[in-house]
Amino acid sequence: ARKIRSIKVFAEIQPFNIDIAKIKEINPNGIVLSDRSQQVLRENEFLLNKEIFELGIPILGIGYGMQFIAESFKAKVIIDEKSDPGVTEIEVLDKDDLFFEIANNFSAKINPNFALKEIPNDFEIIAKNSDSSIAAIRSKEQMIYGIQFYIEDEPTGNGAKLLENFARRICKCKEDWDEKTVIASQIKEIKDRVGNSKVICALSGGVDSTTLAVLLHKAIGEGLHCIHIDTGLMRKNESSTIIELFKESFHIPVEIIDASEMFLERLKGITNPETKRKIIGNTFIELFEEAAKKIEGAEFLAQGTLYPDIIESVSADGRSVKVKSHHNVGGLPEKMNFKLVEPFKELFKDEVRAIGRELKIPERFTGRHPFPGPGLAVRLMGGITKERLDILREADDIFTQELRNFDLYNQIWQAFVVLLSEKTVGVSNGERTYQNVVAIRAVTSCDGMSADFFELPYPFLRKISNRIINEVQGINRVVYDISTKPPSTIEWE
Repeated sequence: ARKIRSIKVFAEIQPFNIDIAKIKEINPNGIVLSDRSQQVLRENEFLLNKEIFELGIPILGIGYGMQFIAESFKAKVIIDEKSDPGVTEIEVLDKDDLFFEIANNFSAKINPNFALKEIPNDFEIIAKNSDSSIAAIRSKEQMIYGIQFYIEDEPTGNGAKLLENFARRICKCKEDWDEKTVIASQIKEIKDRVGNSKVICALSGGVDSTTLAVLLHKAIGEGLHCIHIDTGLMRKNESSTIIELFKESFHIPVEIIDASEMFLERLKGITNPETKRKIIGNTFIELFEEAAKKIEGAEFLAQGTLYPDIIESVSADGRSVKVKSHHNVGGLPEKMNFKLVEPFKELFKDEVRAIGRELKIPERFTGRHPFPGPGLAVRLMGGITKERLDILREADDIFTQELRNFDLYNQIWQAFVVLLSEKTVGVSNGERTYQNVVAIRAVTSCDGMSADFFELPYPFLRKISNRIINEVQGINRVVYDISTKPPSTIEWE
């Protein structure tokens, strides 16, 4: 969806079991059946409604989507769970609209655990793998396509081009969706939903809440009441930075609530990450509800919830796996006295950044790395204390400083330090030490749904290790996290 939106064509994610009547109501130009881990032959209850092939609109099946197409048209899918994902050479056999301006041969990742051994009736092969197995098929009679290689994270650009070809050349979609249209539609929607009521906006200082506050102020003006809660879990100098931005750049008043002692007391002894998130979410709402009593007409709570937050927090159909609760989604209490305003809940992070830039928010804010709603609580393994938070805060600040000094910050999607619960033996000034370990993490990503580790140069690693160990009391070891998402998540908790 994000890649299609990047070419100014609107796309949205729907669950696999969406009702046919709902699809007709949406009236899409085309449908992409995205990849998923379940195999057609093993879990038949995961099959989509085959009536989609009677809608008369273009359909592109990717991975599992191609399996579903093949099974629906009575072809044979073979499952071999012993193989590992790998890279293959794709040979294009038919340069039709789907492969327009794409090289005849290119490399792509495949999942060899399942393969199409025969093509359905009235279909033809339009691309094959290096072992001559089927890589892509096309219906001879309908605009139905299937590909058996991954395109979402394909680094050559062929995957993005293929999606562009499907959207523009096959589905005939118009380029009528961008940040300007989103801003206009959201302002109207906010006004219609809120009316004359007041909206409380939770400001964390991150890209999402900052952009949200500016958008809300543009929509309802003095109907907006911004509150920043200092949880004690913030980055270094976070609160003062927020006050500076909103006072000097936008003249939007911000109420500051120092609740750091309350949060630390409630999190004392808590080590389970889901429990941390729930406690933080409950405490946030409690504080906002208390503040709302002093604001006449405050009925709404605005949050910068994003599309990936919804996807990772909710198992709407009961079959997908909940990765983790986001404190502004699954971390909120079920009963609260606010109605929610979430203008970004169907947007990706880069789209929110684009909206922020369109709203003239300074780049030093729109370009900031994502920061989790629960703050440093989910970057601190084990129990939470002020002392441990201060150690993590200082190490994280040094890491960010050096990323900027080495001109690496803007090349990275997200970078941060994690304070581990373990301690290790070290030597300092000839004396034995037994101190904390921190892990540094830097990743590249398009939307946060998947990520690769950023290859930090050795001179940087040496510099950051020396600075953190020598300048932050209580740390004697720095390790470098080089895992990808999946199987890991970006954050450790």
